[in-house]
Amino acid sequence: MKFGPVAPAEALGGTAVHTIRQGPLVLKKGTLIGSKEVMALEQAGISKIVVARLDPGDVSEDHAAAEIAGAVAGPGVRVDRAFTGRCNLFAEGAGVLVADKDSVDRLNRIDEAITFATLPAYKPVVEGEMIATVKIIPFAVAAAPRDAALALAAAVKSIVRVEPYCIRKLGVVSTLLPGLSPKIVDKTLKVTAERIAPAGARIVAERRVPHDQAALAAAIEEVLNDGAELVIVFGASAIADRRDVIPSAIEAVGGRIEHFGMPVDPGNLMLVGTARDRPVLGAPGCARSPKENGFDWILMRLLAGLPVGREDITGLGVGGLLMEIVTRPQPRVEPVAAGKRIAAVVLAAGRSTRMGGPNKLLAEINGKPLVRIAAKEALASRADPVIVVTGHQREQVEAALAGLDVHLVHNPDFAAGLGTSLKAGVAAVPAQVDGVVVCLGDMPQVSAALIDRLIAAYDAERGALVVAPTRDGQRGNPVLWSRRFFPDLMAITGDVGARHVLASYGEAVVEVPVQEAGAFVDIDTPEALRAARADIASA
Repeated sequence: MKFGPVAPAEALGGTAVHTIRQGPLVLKKGTLIGSKEVMALEQAGISKIVVARLDPGDVSEDHAAAEIAGAVAGPGVRVDRAFTGRCNLFAEGAGVLVADKDSVDRLNRIDEAITFATLPAYKPVVEGEMIATVKIIPFAVAAAPRDAALALAAAVKSIVRVEPYCIRKLGVVSTLLPGLSPKIVDKTLKVTAERIAPAGARIVAERRVPHDQAALAAAIEEVLNDGAELVIVFGASAIADRRDVIPSAIEAVGGRIEHFGMPVDPGNLMLVGTARDRPVLGAPGCARSPKENGFDWILMRLLAGLPVGREDITGLGVGGLLMEIVTRPQPRVEPVAAGKRIAAVVLAAGRSTRMGGPNKLLAEINGKPLVRIAAKEALASRADPVIVVTGHQREQVEAALAGLDVHLVHNPDFAAGLGTSLKAGVAAVPAQVDGVVVCLGDMPQVSAALIDRLIAAYDAERGALVVAPTRDGQRGNPVLWSRRFFPDLMAITGDVGARHVLASYGEAVVEVPVQEAGAFVDIDTPEALRAARADIASA
């Protein structure tokens, strides 16, 4: 590949190496120089421009990245189109990422022009999550290293793959001692059900027995007979030795202990065994917490049908100190076609519990219901389409929206919390839409102009994938989300919003400074409603 500075007239057919900004001229890095670009450079007074030209036998960055990405991708992996020398790989469905570290290392050592990065091996992933990326460093790579990378991938067959979850039925046995509150056991079951839900698994059998070997062995037998494909034992007392109650009970039913102890903290007192060729886990105390810990690492592998032996467990020491753990990848920049299309989702399904009775969405300001005001502002903006999610008092809310060109989506699970309404709204966004502005039906002072400012600030090509209004360091609503994060939004459960998702993707968030108080005021109480009426009346 030829590389260096030339006069604009000599740059014809080359690729711009750097972005050039001079007066009205903006020539982006990677632009193929044609006659129009030559003329613009000369008119701007540019005497030299650094360009790259392919030599015979060179492979362009996008072509090479796409070929290598397609070769390394195994089952359960989707390859996106290459862009600026990068080709991203995504999970086609939920499962556990399996990456051949030795092959990844060998591929990265072929030539400095070729790089391949993945998420950590055995990480649980969701549908649509980016799991790996191939990046060609220069604008082209010689054919020989490209061919070597393809040959390596062909020999290994699938350097990265997503192993789908296959175990769906779990049995849970809890042992009891005086002083152990039933509420703790109830909470443990709830946390466990939530932990295994992303894998499509559920608890099909549950027993609570004294912390005694014979009673525990009988309970393990019972849940296995009930069809459990994997058994988790939560001990009232932590396992202290291979001869303790839980390992002894597993052996009493003809099972065996694969390994006790794990170099992961929290999660040290983990026991992995089998009974009737089905996995049995003696859970560490941290498994009662929803926070990610070593228990998750073993459990999710087993749910995907992956074997977990002694070497797998003892190899977890480096990185096993989980004082702080990053559980999600940082987002990458994605290209968006010209004429970006952003939808709006207005959440209007809540029960208005803090209003003391009446549905706040039907409360009126200047003779108009709050939900109608919010929907009309969304309709007046550039957002298209506008989707309204209903739930509580569906008929009355729909009547308040009569005559408006909105798409109505009903959430029958609205009582389970805001997360279910967010999921219903995002699921209704058309496939051709690039992103969504999530609006709240009880924020009547959010204007169409504010929504348009958020849409204007969204620029996926520059990494502005999430846009939020801000004032004095405080973030408000609504928030605009790239389609890239739809799986994260749809995974939210309970009566919480998406603030924790925002925190996970800080590098992708662009803040739009605003002065409008309406971006920070939602109507939750009668006092707030009176204040909003007064503000609007005085405006």
